[in-house]
Amino acid sequence: MALKELLFDHSDRDLTRIEEYRAVGGYEGLRTAFGMERDAVIEDVLNSGLRGRGGAGFPAGRKAGFIPKPGQRHAPAYLTVNADESEPGTFKDREIMLRIPHAVIEGSLMAAYGIDAGEIFIYLRGEYLQEFEVMKAALEEARAEGLVGDDILGSGWGCTIVLHRGAGAYICGEETALLESLEGNRGQPRSKPPFPAISGVYGAPTLINNVETLATYPFILRMGGGEYAKLGVENSAGTRVFSLSGNVANGGNYELELGTPLRELVYEIGGGIPGGRQLKAIIPGGSSVPVLSADEVDTPLDFDAMAEAGTMLGSGAVIVIDDRACMVQLGLRVAQFYMHESCGKCTPCREGTRWMVQILKKLEDGTADQGELDLLLNVCDRILGNCLCPLGDAAAMPIASYVAKFREEYQRHIDEGGCPFGGESSLAGVLAPVDQHHAHQRAQIEVPVHELA
Repeated sequence: MALKELLFDHSDRDLTRIEEYRAVGGYEGLRTAFGMERDAVIEDVLNSGLRGRGGAGFPAGRKAGFIPKPGQRHAPAYLTVNADESEPGTFKDREIMLRIPHAVIEGSLMAAYGIDAGEIFIYLRGEYLQEFEVMKAALEEARAEGLVGDDILGSGWGCTIVLHRGAGAYICGEETALLESLEGNRGQPRSKPPFPAISGVYGAPTLINNVETLATYPFILRMGGGEYAKLGVENSAGTRVFSLSGNVANGGNYELELGTPLRELVYEIGGGIPGGRQLKAIIPGGSSVPVLSADEVDTPLDFDAMAEAGTMLGSGAVIVIDDRACMVQLGLRVAQFYMHESCGKCTPCREGTRWMVQILKKLEDGTADQGELDLLLNVCDRILGNCLCPLGDAAAMPIASYVAKFREEYQRHIDEGGCPFGGESSLAGVLAPVDQHHAHQRAQIEVPVHELA
């Protein structure tokens, strides 16, 4: 398999302009949707095999099908677009919004039509200043052409879109914390049930989808769900945008058919590891997923293959790590991020991430004893499955996997009284230290903006 561009096709055109987007078939998928029954739109997405592109990989058609039918609702339904892309190593949604904002708008309108929602909220990460402006301009174009508002394309159905910026909290990527933030409350996860499909924003039925998931809708309805399902592999249909970064020659976003071997992305498309260094590990789905060792580089990029390898596709962020990296330092960097981003609501996450950071610091400094390495794994075990939202698991799973795959390296920190890599260890280009990451956030955050289009 090689690059298969649906979302990123027509790169020679400026698809931020509505006339250019329409010239390559833009908004024809929406017109097709209006010629179908609402249930048929969702059925086509279900038949396509599209799975959520935000992290969980839940079938998009099934998720939309959980929204109660109009006659069974206690309140109007809403669609919320999760554009709060904050997973370290992940930058695909920002490029989608920058290059094809109208695909996000069109897909959102199609999903909203399918569930008969009259209002859409697009919740953007607070640091995405340029992305906000591009989306705002695209919304203004769409509204000027009658594609947002009342009686869209003469269908008799209308929909408004609200563009809302967050304030820099990673936790708000979790769907119920996002809803709390959208309502003006502290961004903390809710207890479930009830699930957002029954009681979401303002207590109303709410469908929440990722940017890439919704940007795929127009292509599904143009092609037909059955044709789209022919792309990729069984149980992992279609294409996906992967954010390639770390110790690799050609980092960037690449759209591939699901099922493409990881090796092809890293070596053939990404150009391999600079300087002739050796591959040590790969994080295949963002900082929150378990790591793969170098001998697992032939694992296909699909949901089932990753699960069999003990990890996940997650957010689609593929982070390449060469043989200079210290896995204890990497673990410390990841744990510090999640300790900082924990909202503090759940004790296992709030206290467990702090304990992980303390132990990993001692390992790196050479002051940890054997019992503390065992304690680190015990802390990870106590966090897993004991929090309201996935952030606790996102902190514990990768750390536990680093120890499992590189136990000898962790043991050497104890036996040798310090980091065996010394000053030669390098995580440059892998994951930014937490202080640099949040200094960058503080430099960009302004007052959140709530724009109606």
